[in-house]
Amino acid sequence: MLVYLVVSVLSTLWITMAQNQLGGSEEKDKTSTALKDLLSRIDLEELMKKDEPPLKFPQTLDEFEYSFNEKGQLRHIKTGEPYVFNYHEDLHRWNQKRYEALGEIITHFVYELLENECHLKKVHLPVDATEREPKSFIYMSEDAITNPDKLMVLIHGSGVVRVGQWARRLIINEDLDSGTQIPFIKRAMDEGYGVIVLNTNENYVEVEKSKKQEQPPANDTDEPAEKKEKKDDCQKETNKRRDFYEKYRNPQKEKETKHIPIRDNSTPEEHTVYVWDHFISKSSAKNVVFVAHSYGGLVFVELMIQREAEVKSKVISVALTDSVHNVWHQEAGKSILDWMQEHCRNWVSSSEPLDTPVEFMLPDCPRVSAGTERHELTSWKSFNSIFKYFNQALEAQNAEAKSKSTVTTRSSYRKKSEEL
Repeated sequence: MLVYLVVSVLSTLWITMAQNQLGGSEEKDKTSTALKDLLSRIDLEELMKKDEPPLKFPQTLDEFEYSFNEKGQLRHIKTGEPYVFNYHEDLHRWNQKRYEALGEIITHFVYELLENECHLKKVHLPVDATEREPKSFIYMSEDAITNPDKLMVLIHGSGVVRVGQWARRLIINEDLDSGTQIPFIKRAMDEGYGVIVLNTNENYVEVEKSKKQEQPPANDTDEPAEKKEKKDDCQKETNKRRDFYEKYRNPQKEKETKHIPIRDNSTPEEHTVYVWDHFISKSSAKNVVFVAHSYGGLVFVELMIQREAEVKSKVISVALTDSVHNVWHQEAGKSILDWMQEHCRNWVSSSEPLDTPVEFMLPDCPRVSAGTERHELTSWKSFNSIFKYFNQALEAQNAEAKSKSTVTTRSSYRKKSEEL
């Protein structure tokens, strides 16, 4: 019924507008009056209504009747089938809201995995936040600051993903290995790395807006009751239409909210610089490596621009996966470009086999194929290649350190011989 109503209204409007273009001035005035009359008789609230269930959804995976099997795949408890987005046909708004509710449960499920399976600790930011102040957080291993050898830092992309995730879509539709950072964390810890996992999208807390009490305008003049009543009715109709258009503009939210930014962490870039200043730069590790996906690559380049000397002194290798950074737009200097050429590699979405060199216009860092054309899969598909790349960087770093040590020892021996 709703579809026919919408089609009927749009058809009428289209025909009327076409006639309006052909008619004269008097005809246009008549058309305008007719359009206003037509629109005034349409109940916009009813036009938006559909016979959809209430926007109330389960609070846990068990209540959703889904669980992760031994392969890390999300499956229905009773049917064993993958997640079905179109739970109700032709109710996209409701289906999307349901998907988002499941996504929030998945996010907290991943937090539990980081704590219980990876044994990471949750650290709140800012470090000096008061009890009532908005806070963000990151996860890190127990030895992240004290590990004298190696430290790995993970940065996800933009959007709804939070700490520990590469892509929510992959977690729901594929599996935990491809969609989370957990395989990277576990292997890094097995290979002796300390680990810090950033949370660049946790930039604010969302609170409901308090409804402003609308005060009636002061009426200094004696206005006839009939005229005043008509004006009030007009105001009520205006408010009704305004509320409708607000619902139409943002139908996913049932309540109007506002964002309260988190101090020193209100953007992905600010968050990364904060974590660098308070944790990474203070770590004991001689060799720091980064894995940054999508917007995380842009965030890393911004970190380099703001902390160039510090980054160069600690970071030995950076693996980017389909990074969206742009060294021209971000105005990275030549010294940064030269460093990135030597210390960075970007695994990009491509139809070419894994690790095949890919040409690109910008002179920042080498690009190779991630072995997939799907953007969100680039981190997982290049998993083994990234660790191999880091091992090569570590070997080169150790060889250089050994060479310097040998030169220093020979020089010291020569001086002692001359003294004797």
